[in-house]
Amino acid sequence: MANMATESIFLKVSCVNGKYVGLMCVHVLLVLLLSSIATSSKTILDTLPGYPGTLPFKLETGYVAVGEIDDLELFYYFVESQRNPVRDPLVLWLTGGPGCSALSGLLYEIGPLTFDYAAFNGSRPTLVQNPYSWTEVANVIFLDAPVGTGFSYSHTQEGYYSSDTESPQAIYLFLRKWLLDHPRYIKNPLYIAGDSYSGVIVPQVTLLISNGNRDGSVPPMSLLSIKAGCNEEYVDPDINNSTCIDDIGLVAEGTITDWKRCNKSLAYDSNLRTVVHYHDELLKRGYRALIYSGDHDMMIPYVGTLAWINFLNMTMVDGWRPWTVDGQIAGFTEKYARASGDGLTFATGGGHTAPEYKPKECLEMADRWMSFYGL
Repeated sequence: MANMATESIFLKVSCVNGKYVGLMCVHVLLVLLLSSIATSSKTILDTLPGYPGTLPFKLETGYVAVGEIDDLELFYYFVESQRNPVRDPLVLWLTGGPGCSALSGLLYEIGPLTFDYAAFNGSRPTLVQNPYSWTEVANVIFLDAPVGTGFSYSHTQEGYYSSDTESPQAIYLFLRKWLLDHPRYIKNPLYIAGDSYSGVIVPQVTLLISNGNRDGSVPPMSLLSIKAGCNEEYVDPDINNSTCIDDIGLVAEGTITDWKRCNKSLAYDSNLRTVVHYHDELLKRGYRALIYSGDHDMMIPYVGTLAWINFLNMTMVDGWRPWTVDGQIAGFTEKYARASGDGLTFATGGGHTAPEYKPKECLEMADRWMSFYGL
């Protein structure tokens, strides 16, 4: 049987593996700006360093306090859908690690901005719009979790201790509070998604939401299904670029500590050996699941994903076949079902960081699936 981390599922994406280190300069400047002005509950940003002019989308950053004594401050980036924010789905995006910043998903994978690699000449990089951002079709929350990741922090030392079973509880509380503060999105279809190690967390968060809805927790959430990228444990941080020292100095010394893309020093307990039983329960309750695994992923071979899917004992209703985008093969897919619901869709294509390698195809995949179209 595949190990715990391989059994994780929910949309496939993760951090770029150390490429274009010079681009970390604007990356650091960006997060310093975001964190320094987002210490209040929430802030709307109109401009960002490296991007010319006003942002063509709504970007909100902020903190939500969770925990028994509200000692955990979880930091988020929220990008409103550029299509129809009132009707489009709400996606909670969780990055892997554990300990990798949500900016990995925001800037390198599915967010509305990315680096202008072609124009980079060693000076401060520039940001350009990502034409294949998932915010073209969905409202997306990018969350720094667990505490100690990105700009999320704790008022107490005890709050920095987390685990596979504790982190989902904090994330669930975050989402409840966030929705109460943003009631216009309560009725939007809700999807929980993530990459890499977050596949251990996403099914737990999803089940907590389902249980909360059953128990009458406020607010009720319009949970439809889950998306997952199948990956093993992922910790592959970029180092801070030393050429950015002068630019970092634009922020007052002592206001924040050094930013790290992935925090390898988390006090974190990987205490779950498997999450297959969470998927089993969710599928029994009729939720859909999309499992995506890069067939060119040399870190996590997709055959391992197929192995744990077999443990769910589902009936295949659509056999192994290619799925296409604009007439070109994007990968291969097969679909499983149970009498209680639409079941599970498995798809391949791309590498370990799929939206990096196949951004157009991944956007098409996500949009079709959230729109209840087949691949």
